[in-house]
Amino acid sequence: MTQRQLNIPFLADLGVLCNYMEDGRSEIELDLQKRHQNSWDMAHGGVIMTLLDVAMAIAGRSSDADGRGVVTIEMKTSFMSPGRGKLTARGQTVHRTSTMVFCEGEIVDADGKIVSKASGTFKYIKRMPPKRETGAADSGADG
Repeated sequence: MTQRQLNIPFLADLGVLCNYMEDGRSEIELDLQKRHQNSWDMAHGGVIMTLLDVAMAIAGRSSDADGRGVVTIEMKTSFMSPGRGKLTARGQTVHRTSTMVFCEGEIVDADGKIVSKASGTFKYIKRMPPKRETGAADSGADG
C-alpha cells in the first residue's frame, strides 16, 4: 500500500496520510502526537471528527465519475472508546444521487478496536481550485 499526503494544508499540518481512495471507499491514518490530544491524553474529539469527515468525503469523491469535489452538509458522530496511538479511518459510500452522496465512516486503533463511527451527507460541487501558492494542489475534499 502506497501512502501519500493529502494536498489539504490542514490535513498536512495534522500529519494525515491517505492509504486508499477508490470505488467509493477510502482509508486514511494518523499517528497521534501530543498536539492531537485532549487533557486526558487521548485524541481530541475535533481530531476524531476531522478524520471521519475526510474519510467519508474522499470515499464520496472516489465514487463520482465526473471527478467533482464535495462539501459536508451534515454529519453524525458517535464516540465509543478513547483514541490512542495510530488511528485508521475508513469511509464508504452508501448511496448517491446526481447531486449528493451519503457515506459512513469508522475509526479503529492499532488493535482494531472501534474508536468512533459516523454518517454524513455530502453535496457534490464542481471543483474550482482555490488560489494557492505554487505546489499546493487542491484535493477537492473539505476538512
